Amino acid sequence: MKDPHRQEPYRAPGWLPGGHAQTLYAKAVRQQQPVYRRERWDTPDGDFIDLDWIERRSDAPLIVLFHGLEGNSRSHYAVALMRSLAAHRWNGVVSHFRGCSGEPNRRPRAYHSGDYEEIDWVLRQLRSVHAGPLCAVGVSLGGSALLNWIGRQGDHADDVVNAAAAVCAPLDLTAAGLALERGFNRVYTRYFLRSLKPSATVKLEHFPELYDGAAMRAARTLRDFDDVVTAPLHGFRDAADYWSRASSRPWLAHICIPTLVINSRNDPFLPARELPSSDQVSPLVTLEYPEGGGHVGFVSGPFPGHLRWLPRRLIRFFTDHVQGPSGCSTASVPCMG
Repeated sequence: MKDPHRQEPYRAPGWLPGGHAQTLYAKAVRQQQPVYRRERWDTPDGDFIDLDWIERRSDAPLIVLFHGLEGNSRSHYAVALMRSLAAHRWNGVVSHFRGCSGEPNRRPRAYHSGDYEEIDWVLRQLRSVHAGPLCAVGVSLGGSALLNWIGRQGDHADDVVNAAAAVCAPLDLTAAGLALERGFNRVYTRYFLRSLKPSATVKLEHFPELYDGAAMRAARTLRDFDDVVTAPLHGFRDAADYWSRASSRPWLAHICIPTLVINSRNDPFLPARELPSSDQVSPLVTLEYPEGGGHVGFVSGPFPGHLRWLPRRLIRFFTDHVQGPSGCSTASVPCMG
């Protein structure tokens, strides 16, 4: 019998070869922006997060998206998913990490790849306002933080969410950090730093002693930036400590809800040799490693292509694990939570 989770495998179009081209071109695919309604939630520590909602239906599942590093609700993958959810008549919301919604946050903290406490607060707030099925998607950094939360929650995760998915998460942050220091990958590092450094500069205007501004401005790699900014802001000793403690790969064996993990084998951000095998993860984790796709690319179809494969795959996975207004079907499988 064919496994329904393995239907419609991703295949990159012949006109778009290679992980770099697939990564970069996806950002250029033209899409109509969804109509969002913004909602601001005050956090318990005196800060805020902004959530962008598509039209809400009380009787439909809710899918929350946690975006990647310096992403937002206008990121190409967020737009593609929210448009597909609207067409499917499901609810969707993009939860912005602090400082990513277009306005600096109030507190010194920002966000990071192991930010499971923020994920926990957002998901529990969503559960309190939505009675139906609730599923979560994390992309890149957001996928890392989400997997951290699911694994740490163990068999308590299904009190909050029915199923989850992580797309191109940097499962091993050390391997990903080293990969982004080499060759053409330094283009991505420069792209991220062009956004991270201005945000960090604004934060220094409000909290002048927070970190060394000169060292921050001199950062040439994500390791440099994480050493000076990310690590001390969030309770880590340095970048090496942050990368070690915030990696999500060790938590994959502890997952107790249906979870889809999609990573391209040609993702420039994480070498294929670092991808875990099925015997290294929980039985409730579905691993999908397409040969192509780049880093959150997944362009399909004839030129100029479209981005519908990933939303369809996510919706199919969640449909398989959501039944009725208040539950999901999970097999009775032992887990290490």
